[in-house]
Amino acid sequence: MSHAYPSSSDYAALLLRVSLGIMYIAHSVVLKWMTFTLAGTAQYFESLGLPGALAYATFFAEFVGGVLLVLGVQSRWVALSLLPVLFGATWVHIGNGWVFSAEGGGWEYPLYLIVLSVAQALLGDGAYALKPSRPLALAPAASPLKAAA
Repeated sequence: MSHAYPSSSDYAALLLRVSLGIMYIAHSVVLKWMTFTLAGTAQYFESLGLPGALAYATFFAEFVGGVLLVLGVQSRWVALSLLPVLFGATWVHIGNGWVFSAEGGGWEYPLYLIVLSVAQALLGDGAYALKPSRPLALAPAASPLKAAA
């Protein structure tokens, strides 16, 4: 019986998965809960014309999604399911310019996180995932006739 050892790609996906998960946790706990408070975040969402309850849903999605990414639980699907949060953040910051250190934060960081999340979904869970996700079916399966040829 042979043992499959993780490849460098598996370790790269692990590094991406854990760092992306920590980023989501930090944005939920440190930024939305500890810095701005959830009530303050809800007020900010309302100032944008969004329902205040969406702030709580965003906090929950970022926190739970971040924990699932760090642990390696269905990472492909978690990364994809968090894309609406990132598209929303990009929309919020689009008028502030490119640099995220600009007043109100720029749009390049949320856009970069979109790219990282899509890369995570394409790469997979990587090494040491608790509950690996099945590969994404991006191409149709080969027909039995072509496989036999």
